[in-house]
Amino acid sequence: MHELISRWTETAPYWEKHRAVIREMFAPVTQALAENVEVARGRTVLDVATGPGEPALALAELVGSGRKGLGIDVVSETVQAARREADRRHLPNAHFAAAAADALPADANTFDAAVSRFGVMFFPSPVHAIREMLRVLKPKGRMALAVWSFADKNPFHCIPARAIERYVKPAPPAPDAPDAFRFAQPGKLRAILLEAGAAGPSELPLQFFIRARLSLEEFWTLRSEMSERLRNSLAKLTKEQMASAKQATIEGLRPYYANGGISIPAEVLIVSGSKPS
Repeated sequence: MHELISRWTETAPYWEKHRAVIREMFAPVTQALAENVEVARGRTVLDVATGPGEPALALAELVGSGRKGLGIDVVSETVQAARREADRRHLPNAHFAAAAADALPADANTFDAAVSRFGVMFFPSPVHAIREMLRVLKPKGRMALAVWSFADKNPFHCIPARAIERYVKPAPPAPDAPDAFRFAQPGKLRAILLEAGAAGPSELPLQFFIRARLSLEEFWTLRSEMSERLRNSLAKLTKEQMASAKQATIEGLRPYYANGGISIPAEVLIVSGSKPS
C-alpha cells in the first residue's frame, strides 16, 4: 500500500495541472455514473478515489448547496488539490478527506449514493472497499463504479503504450494486481460486488468519445505526464527513442484529430449495485 501511495503522490501534481482537460475528457463517464445512481438535488453522494476532486466536484454541483458531498482519496496531496478547487469554484458542500477505500471516514447509513471513477482497479482489496461503500450507504442506496474495458478498445491508452513498448516493455502485472485493466474482463467486477453483498449487481458497457481542445502535441504531453507507467517507461528511453515514440503516437492518433481538438473512441464498464434493504 505504501508503494502505491508513493506512486500516486508523484502523479498528483500532473493531475492537478491537467485538471480542466481531464474533467472535459471524462465528462461522459461522470454523467453515466450520476445517472446510474440517480444523483439529484438534495441527495448525499460519496466519491471514492476522487483524486484532485472529480467527479466529486461535478456531483456537488448537481446535488445543490444544501446537501453534503464527500470525496475521499488515499493521497493527501490530491485531497488538498480538491479542496483548493472547491474553494475556487465556491462549492462549500464539497468536502474532502484523506482515507483508504477500505476505511471510509463516515458513519453507517450516511449516503444516498456512492461512485468511483477509475479507482477500484487500484484498490488493494476491492471486496473490502465495496463492503465499506455498502456500509456507509443508506438502505437501497446505489453505487456505481467505472473501470476501463480492454486496452485495444481504448486508443487513449494503447496507441502511446505501443509506441513506447517498441523500446521498453513493462513487466506484465501479476494476476489481479492493481492495474488500469484489472477489471476489463466482463463480469469480473460484477462478481466482486456480488461477493461483497451488493444487491442486484449489473454491468453495462459505456462507449463514448474522449474529447478535448488539444493539439496532438499537447495530448502527448498530457498522456506522458498523467500516466505513472508511461512516465517510468519514457525515463528509460534515449532522446532519439523518445522523439520516435512521440512521433509514432502523434501519427497513430492523427485520425482522431480535427478542427483543433481530439475525439478518441473509448469504452468503459459501468458496474453497479445497491445496498440491500
